[in-house]
Amino acid sequence: MFPRPIEQTSGGTQIAYKTLLPISLFVWLLPLIAIFMTSIRPAEDINRGNMFGWPSGFNMIDNYTRVFTESNAVQYFLNSVLITVPTVAISVSLACLAGYALAIYKFRVALPLFFLFVAGNFIPFQILMIPVRELTSALNMYDTVQGLVLFHAAFQTGFCTLFMRNFIKALPFELIESARIEGVGEFRIFWHLVLPLVRPAIAALAVLIFTFVWNDFFWATVLTQGEASKPITAGIRALNGQFVSRWHLVSAASLLAAVPPVLMFFLMQKHFIAGLTMGATKG
Repeated sequence: MFPRPIEQTSGGTQIAYKTLLPISLFVWLLPLIAIFMTSIRPAEDINRGNMFGWPSGFNMIDNYTRVFTESNAVQYFLNSVLITVPTVAISVSLACLAGYALAIYKFRVALPLFFLFVAGNFIPFQILMIPVRELTSALNMYDTVQGLVLFHAAFQTGFCTLFMRNFIKALPFELIESARIEGVGEFRIFWHLVLPLVRPAIAALAVLIFTFVWNDFFWATVLTQGEASKPITAGIRALNGQFVSRWHLVSAASLLAAVPPVLMFFLMQKHFIAGLTMGATKG
């Protein structure tokens, strides 16, 4: 049973809803507002303990400029792009192929294989820290962009396959049977029939994986050591010195690092919402 629309409730309920919604939104955005206010403060405010009061000055341009002049922020951003974009392409491509096979073909190990993809999503990734680090070292991929790409692609493909298999399974099988009767090859069915129908799901999956990989901090710290391969999430720490914590610059860099996923979501918002609601209704 779904909740009633707010327009169909009593007047008192509507007033309470319209009053509490902005308050809830403000509370939810409060951490982001605090980070933004910290990012425009002068360093003297933080040293004096003025963390939440009104800034004594507004150093927005200076703080955000120093992020790039006093750290390798450009290199970190480039590394994040070189890690995230190939990971999304590899994971989504493999998931489409594997999801199509698991959804369309009937073979003996199809269900156990599907459960294997699902089971991988329930493994706590922290327990894999040492084995993964040793494996990347053995393959000479530790502290490299390529190692992070292969690692993230391997880990994200399981979730992507689960996602795509369920969407392809919901398609009318009669369409594929009709194409086979007409003599269309399997790859052409996959490329020209199935992929266009699940395009919203692919877009939604791409946004999710882009966000997951771009915002990753744990593996970016575990699998990198030098500055040349660090993504922006791990590189932000370089703005803090050994004896001085420059939280105004860290806050500015954190907000800059959050911009690409936000832009990705808004650019793909239409397809993202369509992908999440795909198959929710019939008729």
